[in-house]
Amino acid sequence: MFTGIVETVGEISMVEESSEGLRVRIKVAWGDTLKDGVSVCVSGVCLTVESHNKNSFVAFLSTETLNCSNLKELREGSFVNLERAMPCEGRFDGHIVQGHVDTTTEIIEINQIGEDWEYGFRIPDGFGKYMVKKGSITIDGISLTIADINKERLTVAIIPTTYSETILCKRRLGDVVNIEVDILAKYTERLLEK
Repeated sequence: MFTGIVETVGEISMVEESSEGLRVRIKVAWGDTLKDGVSVCVSGVCLTVESHNKNSFVAFLSTETLNCSNLKELREGSFVNLERAMPCEGRFDGHIVQGHVDTTTEIIEINQIGEDWEYGFRIPDGFGKYMVKKGSITIDGISLTIADINKERLTVAIIPTTYSETILCKRRLGDVVNIEVDILAKYTERLLEK
């Protein structure tokens, strides 16, 4: 489990394609704190560390992961948000993030307002029911609060720290981002079906 509080931005230093998926090496300053087999949230996607050294780790992306996320666009030199799994004794600063991307969407608006930023996103078909104003949403692995929402779009407000310490500062109009809706909304829906 993750919290959506991005620890650092990593750089893709290797991409190997195979018939079963994609293998990537990601540069990170805390590679020596990892163990083979642990989970790392990579721009919202929970990936398993296959191998690591003090400066990087390698992870495999299955066909399913590539089909439901924007990670299929990764190239050498691409940047990704990174967060290690939350330890039991850790602080819970964001919200419950599983690293199970529900869908992708595109950025349709970027506005700087003073020191803050506002990002607008198209709401993917069928997912608006899981989103509420002031509710949580995970975008590229970042725990964010929905500032405004209507039938077609949602808006999030980005503080300067989030902007500068994540890949949001590199994002442009039309870029595709990973979305994970609040798991509590999905559980509630399921309970109400019975």
